Amino acid sequence: MLQQSDFTALAEQIKQWGTTLGFQHVGIADTDLTIAEARLERWLAAGHHGEMAYMARHGLKRSRPAQLVPGTLSVISVRLDYLQADDQSAQVLADERLGFVSRYARGRDYHKLMRKRLQQLAARVELHVGDFGYRVFVDSAPVLEKPLAQKAGLGWQGKHSNLVARNGGCWFFLGEIYTDLPLPADRIERDHCGSCQACIDCCPSEAIVAPYQVDARRCISYLTIELEGSIPLALRAAIGNRIYGCDDCLAACPWNRFAQPTPESDLLPRNGLDGTALADLFAWSEADFLRRLEGSPIRRIGHLRWLRNIAVALGNGKPERSALQTLATRSSHPSELVREHVAWALRRLGE
Repeated sequence: MLQQSDFTALAEQIKQWGTTLGFQHVGIADTDLTIAEARLERWLAAGHHGEMAYMARHGLKRSRPAQLVPGTLSVISVRLDYLQADDQSAQVLADERLGFVSRYARGRDYHKLMRKRLQQLAARVELHVGDFGYRVFVDSAPVLEKPLAQKAGLGWQGKHSNLVARNGGCWFFLGEIYTDLPLPADRIERDHCGSCQACIDCCPSEAIVAPYQVDARRCISYLTIELEGSIPLALRAAIGNRIYGCDDCLAACPWNRFAQPTPESDLLPRNGLDGTALADLFAWSEADFLRRLEGSPIRRIGHLRWLRNIAVALGNGKPERSALQTLATRSSHPSELVREHVAWALRRLGE
């Protein structure tokens, strides 16, 4: 029978094993998410989740870990950085001919990478203590990963609602291990945003409706990734040349001055996703899309939404002959979704 002193030592050992496996920060949280649960319920009641019905589908399991995984007493929370060295995102956003892809999605799908390492971490714990109850999560179930990470001391939820780390800025992924081990919790990280509202001021679509409150229905990441149908007309111009996600609120955070480039080669850009001509991306057939984006998180939106997003980006560019010709290649596309956005882009350029 392990004593409390043994669990304290084990917690420190877990943190060491985690950093050895490549995580930049490992912390431990308890399962009390009362405050986060109330915030989630207000957000859902306001309809700010849009079409993301899964945010409400699981009842209280999202905010009560022991309901999702019976027996859960502690949560091991980890951080994996993904910032690329010599990032050229600002230059890509400034060039209307190029397509901007959110930094996190330019390389290999992080879900698989992190899940494998979390399993390796759990296996090391198992070797040390014997069989124990646990379950690994990386965006794969109803988990309030950001409040848990804050309770584990990894950072705080900034005014853009994403986690901010004092020694890492905003450029990182989160993952969790729910466990039945009574590990001592770390000290919660307090808020260090102060009077800064750079993330609020820079949002192209004014999706951050108040400090710490994001209306996903206006968020470009939601519009280009989560929304399955037509993008609202009033928000298309704000998308600019962003074809998958938007990093503006993250990039504006002054704490990014402490961020370090990732050592993970799997997270580095593939297929020119750090700045390829929109015309070239628009020419990809569905087979091209599936082949080139194998192992990429972008693949899940499918080829039709990929074309929808690029059509909007082309429509937000300069009315050059080449852009008109590029759009015309899809004007008779079998999908009504694609045709409608192409027609909008052609009208916009024509005006």
